[in-house]
Amino acid sequence: MTQHTPLWEVFVRARRGLSHTHVGSLHAPDAALALRNARDLYTRRQEGVSIWVVPAGAITASSPDEKDAFFDPAADKVYRHPTFYEVPDGVAHL
Repeated sequence: MTQHTPLWEVFVRARRGLSHTHVGSLHAPDAALALRNARDLYTRRQEGVSIWVVPAGAITASSPDEKDAFFDPAADKVYRHPTFYEVPDGVAHL
């Protein structure tokens, strides 16, 4: 059955104010059933306040093997790094 049933990636937010975290994957025929199965499988002890299910085929990711070439353009923008700015005297929390 899992050969033809879509794979879903599951993300759970443990409590308000936190980010969703990837907790695993499951197979389900549609989003509604994937959400219910994710609830039953990954939040059995009421660990979450929010669940996302995403079709695995809809996720596009960069390759770790190409990380240098992919992230190099960010190094050209020194203003994005905190060392570019001078912190004024008297500023305690920045």
